[in-house]
Amino acid sequence: MIISYLPECQIEWGKRGVREAANRGDIVIIVDVLSFSSTVVTGLNYGAIIYPYPPHLNGKAYAQSLGAQYILGRAEAARLGAPTLSPVTFNHSHDRQKYVLSSLNGAFCTWIASHIPALFIGSLLNASSVASAANQLSASLNANITVVPCGELWNGVKEFEDSLRPAMEDYLGAGAILSRIEGKRSAEVQVCIGAFQYSKSTLSRLIWECTSGVELRERGFEKDVKHCSRLNIYQTVPILKNQHFSEYTTTI
Repeated sequence: MIISYLPECQIEWGKRGVREAANRGDIVIIVDVLSFSSTVVTGLNYGAIIYPYPPHLNGKAYAQSLGAQYILGRAEAARLGAPTLSPVTFNHSHDRQKYVLSSLNGAFCTWIASHIPALFIGSLLNASSVASAANQLSASLNANITVVPCGELWNGVKEFEDSLRPAMEDYLGAGAILSRIEGKRSAEVQVCIGAFQYSKSTLSRLIWECTSGVELRERGFEKDVKHCSRLNIYQTVPILKNQHFSEYTTTI
């Protein structure tokens, strides 16, 4: 009797968590709802070519070497009318344009796990589609799946304090994806799925009122919060290949 491979699915937090998943050789789904993941999914939906890059390295020089545009901070980009970490700044005019995107959480986590067989970007926007892609690839590679909510970073961290600030929106985004992942679910995964299912009917309000959502709204980015809280509006699934994100197809 032939027994098909049943993958294990896990959840790990932040940069340390993604390193653990990468060391295991898992398929990884990075989740940074506000806003790296949502920006990558939206940008790729409009045909943009996005190169993730960690913020502690020289992203501007890297962009120059690629003939790409370095994505600026939200405020600076808004003044120039350029695309930024704000997902709503991308549109059809950015089709086939190259961009280098740095961020403290999502881009950094992507860089840590860039050597693994498959790294996807997931968000609420593409939760069902990225789960389906991970299921397909897991069956093909006989690989386990780890979903990584990136979280935020505390400011003013003192010695011996943790810098990771778990983010509710990333946890709910991870739950939306994990609810569609096939395989053996860890206890942590089961709880995460439960949190999403309990919150699904009030998802937009919860993300509007969460700490990260309030911080963005206070800076004038209400449209970002509304956009990023929408569930399953895109079928676009970014996968990291050749240092940039391509749209996943079953032929990859």
